[in-house]
Amino acid sequence: MFPKLFIGPMSKNIVDTAIELATQGWSLGFIPSRRQIDNSRGYVNNWSTKEFADYVRERTDKILIQRDHGGPSQGQVNDDGLESLQDDARNNLDLIHVDPWKKFEDIDSAVLVTMLSINACCESSDNNCNFEVGTEQAIRKYSPSELEVFLNKLKRDLGERFNRIKFAVIQSGVGLSGTTNTGVFDEKRCEEMISVCKDFNLLSKEHNGDYLKKETIKRRFELGLDAINIAPELGVEETRCVLHKIEEEGREDLFERFFKACHLSRLWLKWLPDGFFPADPHEKRLLVEVSGHYIFNTDEFRDITKELSGLQELIKLRLSDKIKRLYEGCSVLNRDGRR
Repeated sequence: MFPKLFIGPMSKNIVDTAIELATQGWSLGFIPSRRQIDNSRGYVNNWSTKEFADYVRERTDKILIQRDHGGPSQGQVNDDGLESLQDDARNNLDLIHVDPWKKFEDIDSAVLVTMLSINACCESSDNNCNFEVGTEQAIRKYSPSELEVFLNKLKRDLGERFNRIKFAVIQSGVGLSGTTNTGVFDEKRCEEMISVCKDFNLLSKEHNGDYLKKETIKRRFELGLDAINIAPELGVEETRCVLHKIEEEGREDLFERFFKACHLSRLWLKWLPDGFFPADPHEKRLLVEVSGHYIFNTDEFRDITKELSGLQELIKLRLSDKIKRLYEGCSVLNRDGRR
């Protein structure tokens, strides 16, 4: 019922490539964050949640659509997240990740807000939408025992609606910085969290699967992981295509314009260390790589790329190859004999 690979719709090109692959039989899920696509729109193609869902479903019924990190303070403004979550339910998203942990770090508060959010979604629509709960390590680290406590309390408070939860987020010790997967993969912790999920009859999902080698992705699934999220890596891949074309055509002027637009956006601050200052060409390129996708929908970016020949063909080819390679990393039998 659920795919193993969930990808971030960081651009219209990524969305279109994934749709094409889905029509060819590749099992994929989209995980738009609130900043990317929301009821009040986002930076990806200026889509609202409804417009994005309609766009995908008019082209294929083979891609699952999941809200990623729905909840308070996860969008462009500091809100309680309820209006966005209810809009997700009304637009029949297949899965909704309820994540209050950015604002509420203690377990009891996270349980309460998760429970209230799930109830609000269920009551705002006749749709039988399903849910994912928990969060990634970069937002709030928790141990296997804390995950168990969280799920126990949530099951107690939700009653029958707990059965609408399909995934819980597990943590194995990794995070993201720049274009690198950081931290140390902890197999024992990964196994223990997967075991907790199974105890509650839930599927396990890990976030921040970006920039991992295919072998390390495979290892997670061998241990029993059910699904993985990969997002910024695809935005970086598309940005690198643009940089490749700029370099191939010797257009230093276009690189400087691209760099300036990315630098002024200040959206690179999320991915690079405090105090980062792009003092040399390598650092300037890194800044562009991690933040280029945020400005794809701007007039400045369109003006830059319209001067590059054969760019769209290169982007679609590279994105398709990248998604296929990631998919291969997920396509192994786990300990339950499931592929």
